[in-house]
Amino acid sequence: MKRQELAHILRAACDIAGDRDVLVIGSQSILGTFDEDDLPAAATASIEADIAFLDDPERIKADDVEGAIGEMSSFHRSYGVYAEGVHVSTAEYLPRGWRDRLISWQLRSSEPADPHFLEPHDLAISKLGAAREKDLDFVDALIEARLLHVTTLRERCALLPDEHTLVRGRIDGFLKRYTGSGSDTVH
Repeated sequence: MKRQELAHILRAACDIAGDRDVLVIGSQSILGTFDEDDLPAAATASIEADIAFLDDPERIKADDVEGAIGEMSSFHRSYGVYAEGVHVSTAEYLPRGWRDRLISWQLRSSEPADPHFLEPHDLAISKLGAAREKDLDFVDALIEARLLHVTTLRERCALLPDEHTLVRGRIDGFLKRYTGSGSDTVH
C-alpha cells in the first residue's frame, strides 16, 4: 500500500463514520512516519489498513467502515486496497503511553480525515506481541533497514502492562537476535 492509497481509505472511512479522528493501528500505520519509498517491501506488502476511531466504544463506526470499504467490497474490487474496521483494543500489546506518542500527518489528500498513526516502535511492539510470522518479518525488515532502534524497542517492551509478562519475555527473546545489550547494531 502507498500513502496515497491509505489517504483514500482514510477519506472514505471519515465520510462513512462521520468522524475525523481516524486511527491506523495495523502495519500500514508505518506510512504515517515513513514514505513508502523509504520502507522495505515487507513493510508495505499488505493491501489492508486496520482503521479504528478514538471515540468508538461500541465499535459501531468500525463496523460501518468494514461493511462499506472492507474486504471484498466494491471499494476493494475497484482500488485493490481495503479497510478493516477494528476497535482500538485490537492492538492488544501496546506499551503504556502509546496515545501520547501518536503520529499525525499533514497530507492534504486525506482531508477531511485527521489521521493518527502508532509511533513506529509502539507499532513494532504490538506486532512482536502478536508474534505472527508476518508480524515478525515486518519488524525484522524495519530493524534491518535501520528504521527502528533496538534500544527503543527494549524500552517500549518494558512498558507493556504487567499482565503481559510472558509476551515481554518472548519479545526480549526476539530482540536478542540483535547484537549487544542495548545496541542498535544489527548482526
